[in-house]
Amino acid sequence: MTTEPVEIAQLRILLADDHDILRQGLKLLLEAQPDLRVVGEARTGRSTLEQVAALQPNIVVLDISMPDIDGLKACQQIRKQYPAIQVLILTMHESEEYFLQALRMGATGYLVKKAAPAELCAAVRIVAQGGAFLYPGLAKALVRAYVQQSPQANQKNLPDTPTQQPGGAKLSQVFSALTPRELEVLKLVAEGHTNQEIADLLVLSIKTVQAHRANVMDKLGLHDITHLVRFAIHYGLIAPDL
Repeated sequence: MTTEPVEIAQLRILLADDHDILRQGLKLLLEAQPDLRVVGEARTGRSTLEQVAALQPNIVVLDISMPDIDGLKACQQIRKQYPAIQVLILTMHESEEYFLQALRMGATGYLVKKAAPAELCAAVRIVAQGGAFLYPGLAKALVRAYVQQSPQANQKNLPDTPTQQPGGAKLSQVFSALTPRELEVLKLVAEGHTNQEIADLLVLSIKTVQAHRANVMDKLGLHDITHLVRFAIHYGLIAPDL
């Protein structure tokens, strides 16, 4: 008895990096995964924008240092023109300045090139599905940036249950919708832990952590990691001096 091969839905990826050898290596790495497919490559910022328009990928894996249009500006244009297309920055730069700029330009993932191959594949999947992926430790930079911009975040008595959320619901009601496990995951994500680290700490599978994370973002009306960290600091879930 023969069985029909099962088709696996593939994420469509555009690789944008001006180093040909690195780009080819990334392509081989990603296409070794059955659910990932590289549909195009670009070596300049302008070519990246043209390929995005022509190919409509799910995700762009984008370097910062690119000829003619740098990766940050390209990211901003992609997110403005095609909000459904996600951008994962893959760069050699570990500085907080580049990281915060990338988030402001709309990137939902930031990974450095020294990361392990498994981290890249995980980041692509998370970002392509609307999640956020930060290289471990960079969330602390986000916390510091928020504190510097919001002096009130340094106050000792942060409210536990603010009176109103932007959507109109009392936060006490919103919190009551979260399970104890979801609250734990919210705190750990805001502190900068990766999904794998959270899974290890809470003795859960990565898929379960991802599900909890998605539920938290949905229930609280948070769209990205920036909003999540600001939310956690403002309402006292994590310390502003993390």
